[in-house]
Amino acid sequence: VPFAQSAQGTSAEPGIDQLVTADLQRSGWFALTPVESMLNRPYKSEDVDYRDWRLLGAEAVLIGQVEMVAPDRFDVRFELLDAVKQQRLAGARYSSVAKSEMRRLAHVIADQVFRQLTGIDGIFSTRIAYVTTTNGRHELQVADIDGYNPVGVLTSPEPIMSPSWSANGRELAYVAFDQGRPAVFVQELSTGKRRKVAQFRGINGAPSWSPNGQELALTLSKDGSPDIYIMQLATGKLTRLTDHYAIDTEPAWSPDGQQLYFTSDRGGKPQIYRISRHGGATTRVTINMGKYNADASVSPDGKYLAVVNNSGQNGYQIGLVDLQASQLTPLSSGRLDESPSFSPNGRLIIYTRTQANSESLAVVSIDAKVRQQLALQQAKVREPAWSPFSQ
Repeated sequence: VPFAQSAQGTSAEPGIDQLVTADLQRSGWFALTPVESMLNRPYKSEDVDYRDWRLLGAEAVLIGQVEMVAPDRFDVRFELLDAVKQQRLAGARYSSVAKSEMRRLAHVIADQVFRQLTGIDGIFSTRIAYVTTTNGRHELQVADIDGYNPVGVLTSPEPIMSPSWSANGRELAYVAFDQGRPAVFVQELSTGKRRKVAQFRGINGAPSWSPNGQELALTLSKDGSPDIYIMQLATGKLTRLTDHYAIDTEPAWSPDGQQLYFTSDRGGKPQIYRISRHGGATTRVTINMGKYNADASVSPDGKYLAVVNNSGQNGYQIGLVDLQASQLTPLSSGRLDESPSFSPNGRLIIYTRTQANSESLAVVSIDAKVRQQLALQQAKVREPAWSPFSQ
């Protein structure tokens, strides 16, 4: 229900209720009642006629109020009501919210509504990191998941690649070439302070932050062919996991931090393999799943991989690997889709989609029923990485 306003134009545009509505619509989980179909528009629970809402087929009703308490300051209140059981499910009051914070608060409210109605954590307050290219300049940015509030992390005339979030969401690891050759950096988002953690001879690439936040898996060729290493960030100590003449790259941690998935062409074509964090034997994961599988992202529950798959007919698409069933399901429909990254609740995957020489970001649900294109202004946007939940 549209939130009541204490005065015209007192809320940020669009209104906080519109932002919550947009979040819930994008999730693909809800059928929302059109405003013009509503028989009344209450903003207090005592004014709700549950029978009217049941006639419209509504199972839940979200109401609220925005009140100006000072210039560009607002009190915001919301309640979520069960239209069938006629009871309050959730609600909160936020005092003296700055106008500039209304969008963030809308995402917080949407997260609470989503969690209450589905039992699944909402991801509307999370962020995405990605790389843009405009007029030959590359920029690593972080934005809300709807594409708003982009913040530049690093700008360079040289390529920036492979952003990876720390477990607490406060730092990014990435590869940059701004010092003339590839190096892996770790950068604090709040201060902008960065430090170089790897610039060995040859390849320094594909950093992947461990679940405990204390290690990076990365690809190095300092000892010969590209192999997978683990670096202790506190000391810089390196442990080599793979030792093969083939190319081993793109490591991704299992949620418990005990295994890593990686891409290797040791069988002739790029496929996904698994290895213990302590090294040892490798196991091929993608068997009978097409001629090409690469760039795995592991779901937060460890049950699935999102991969770039080519089965020989439709180009490169995002596929979902069920690890228990050893089956791959195509999710995207482009011919050059890449860089998949799971949402922290495991329900969505963001990826790069290339069409007509334009790179953009798209989102698909793991059941392929929800498909979205992110509204970002740059001509080329690539290499998305979805943040963890805020800590």
